[in-house]
Amino acid sequence: MDIQRNGSIPSVPGPAGYFTGTVRMDMRFSREAPARVGGVIVTFEPGARTHWHTHPLGQTLIVSAGLGWAQSDGGPRKELRPGDIVWFAPGERHWHGATSDTAMTHIAIAEALDGEAVTWLDAVSDAQYQGLES
Repeated sequence: MDIQRNGSIPSVPGPAGYFTGTVRMDMRFSREAPARVGGVIVTFEPGARTHWHTHPLGQTLIVSAGLGWAQSDGGPRKELRPGDIVWFAPGERHWHGATSDTAMTHIAIAEALDGEAVTWLDAVSDAQYQGLES
């Protein structure tokens, strides 16, 4: 058994190459092979969001606080609330983040395939973020 104590790992800012706005990542975890699972608690300040991205084996989000949005490529922007569990299928191009006026925190969980858990793509435009474009 391994317990990571809350607060034992310093918060880190979300890298600008993968996020727009102010993002904080806490309690990042992963395990060595043969395990493939990893995750992180992510807090998005109002207006902050991921860039478009995909996961080779999919991604699960568990919303724990605030109000957020998520969108799959070509689909409508959808609202996320605490207690919601979101699944993105393998290879599904998507983004997620806070609404324009409310922060959002979620636990993001994904499995790695050949050592890679995510492929980062282009930034989400302001029009896409505001739900004006899919």
